[in-house]
Amino acid sequence: MTVGLAAYQSGSGPIAAIIIGAIVGSLTLVVGQTAFTRLRSPVVRAALALLFAVPAAVAGYHAARGLAQIAIPAEGWRDAIAFAGAAIVAATAWMRMALAPTPNAGEGLAAGLTSCPVPASRTREA
Repeated sequence: MTVGLAAYQSGSGPIAAIIIGAIVGSLTLVVGQTAFTRLRSPVVRAALALLFAVPAAVAGYHAARGLAQIAIPAEGWRDAIAFAGAAIVAATAWMRMALAPTPNAGEGLAAGLTSCPVPASRTREA
């Protein structure tokens, strides 16, 4: 998002800023997920997951708070909805990183797609 805002401030226009921000954001996600799947230490993996979950929580808070201001007149309920939105979005970001395969899961990306060998007693030969 920072790159998109920087592009907009430099005069590239709103459409170009959105495209640049989306490209850099996608690249950041791919690099982060690749690093997360290659790391073995649970502490380092947790720190990397936090790097994605904390900004997501802030974005979830502000998005839920903005929507709550439209429909909810009580300030306390607005805050409750905002915190719930932050928790849900942060948990989603955390789980997307946590459910990534571990380095011992296989050698390559298609390691889980290999077929199981069929025992010789189950094969029929003509």
